[in-house]
Amino acid sequence: MYRRFTEEMAGSHKLRVVLFLGSTREGRFGLRVAKFMEKQLQLKNYHVDLFDPVVLKFPLLEKPIYHYQDKTQVPQWMLDCEEKVKQADAFVVVSAEYNHSIPPALSNMLDHFGAGLFECKPSGIVTYSYGIYGGVRAGVQLRSFLSELGALSVSNMFGIPEVHKALDENGKPLNDHMVKGAEKLIGQLDWMAKAMKNHKDKFGLPKL
Repeated sequence: MYRRFTEEMAGSHKLRVVLFLGSTREGRFGLRVAKFMEKQLQLKNYHVDLFDPVVLKFPLLEKPIYHYQDKTQVPQWMLDCEEKVKQADAFVVVSAEYNHSIPPALSNMLDHFGAGLFECKPSGIVTYSYGIYGGVRAGVQLRSFLSELGALSVSNMFGIPEVHKALDENGKPLNDHMVKGAEKLIGQLDWMAKAMKNHKDKFGLPKL
């Protein structure tokens, strides 16, 4: 059933994903994880917009975008990011684990956007660590965070332990488990993104 559904939907619309990278720390491994996930999503015919807080200099949050009455006061690059979030069909969050929690650069970046932009869109969580636990404690907290935004996470969470042994600096996988793990996550995300888009196109968003 899943295969038939995805085959019917695949040719009709190239879905869009915003890939949020959560780490800014010196010597970070997150960029190689983001490159790997970006490639895997593109192989599944997704258009991917990467939000890297090292490149996109989101300021420490004082005023989210949706609080501006005059949008001409918002930097154009930030408005462009808002439009990409609005147009996205799904989200993938790549997160390290800082002090057993979500990196501040990640939550700061996400909090610049209103929850309405995330409503009824699925998300996938990818965590990583240098050690053996794969950043899963941050992932558990991200489930609640993303749920409150309206971007429910799929059940599978892709944790990558000993990330330096799993991917090279260009995001090339160094073992067979990486592609299998990514495909499992993307398979769930793909089904949810297409099902939710199809339902929204037919019935619209819930009326509160």
